Amino acid sequence: MILELLSTISAGLFAGAAVYISLVEHPARIECGAALARTEFGESYRRGARLMGILLMVGLLTAASVWARGSSAWWLVGGVLLLSLIPYTLALIFPVNKRLLDTSDDVDPDQTRVLLVRWGRLHAVRSLFGIAAFLIFMSLLLSGASARP
Repeated sequence: MILELLSTISAGLFAGAAVYISLVEHPARIECGAALARTEFGESYRRGARLMGILLMVGLLTAASVWARGSSAWWLVGGVLLLSLIPYTLALIFPVNKRLLDTSDDVDPDQTRVLLVRWGRLHAVRSLFGIAAFLIFMSLLLSGASARP
């Protein structure tokens, strides 16, 4: 039961942090203007990437462990939702991150805003996948499907 709880808590914290970023932090960042938003993005990203990565990996690995020990395949489904965020982030979000973190040249404020809006949309998908994984895990816990047969 400990792995099930750890997986659910990790997915819930991941989803909660992602939703907070999508609905509160990122819109506030954009409203501060391009130069300040870009500066704040860099600091926020450095801290948030570590936390989000740890939560994602703990949720994924514990869910896979629960499934591998004979529990419902839905634990694997939730874990795969979390796993899918790794290639999604590397392929779609990381290139935008890289451009926003690049301080080697002066970037047009309009271009910065376009990148920030794009990043926000891409990050919203992370929020949705995190919520979906959390809801799957919560429903498994509440239904008792986490118990081994």
